[in-house]
Amino acid sequence: MFLLDILRHKTSLITDKDALPGRTKAVDVPAQHFVNGNPLKGSVPEGFETAIVAMGCFWGAERLFWQTEGVWTTAAGYAGGITPNPTYNETCTGMTAHTEAVLVVFDPKIISYGEILKIFWEGHNPTQGMRQGNDSGTQYRSALYTLSDTQAEIAAQSTRDYQAALDKSGLGKITTEVKPAEEFYYAEEYHQQYLAKNPGGYCGIGGTGVSCPIGLGEPA
Repeated sequence: MFLLDILRHKTSLITDKDALPGRTKAVDVPAQHFVNGNPLKGSVPEGFETAIVAMGCFWGAERLFWQTEGVWTTAAGYAGGITPNPTYNETCTGMTAHTEAVLVVFDPKIISYGEILKIFWEGHNPTQGMRQGNDSGTQYRSALYTLSDTQAEIAAQSTRDYQAALDKSGLGKITTEVKPAEEFYYAEEYHQQYLAKNPGGYCGIGGTGVSCPIGLGEPA
């Protein structure tokens, strides 16, 4: 097995001193979302909110959200790691510590953050550690990167509540990484809305079949 193949299945996170150096320039991305035509990045409508989630391969994860009512735009990218402006190939080596992540901009008047988490929990298996299904490596780990104290509280409570639901079904412990968001780095153009451009493309995500109540973790 070649070194690159070995690194693609790396299952332990690296430290800062071992991370790839990255670069100062971000990758170029399209101005508009391929599916709905809204801006892919930049300013968002007043009152809208942003969530960052990681559920394994970002192709299928992004599609779950752009198909959701109340979601204004989505983007595939890299989050939770060390290397600035990583490339896809670098992320796949495990030497950047990033996940394949999805940025979701949504209208909270239509869909709440708790309902975003419902899609997150039900759309993948959060108990698998450094993999998702047949996809193995640190870039496929489950993660929630919160952007406010409120999101952090909701995410923490929803993790506890969904764990209780998994326990009742006899499933394992949640391994999802939950921490404040740092930089979200947009993925290369060909990854954005990949499954809309390639309808027969690979989608490696799949849930546990355990239902997550709507609004799980929302404050009373």
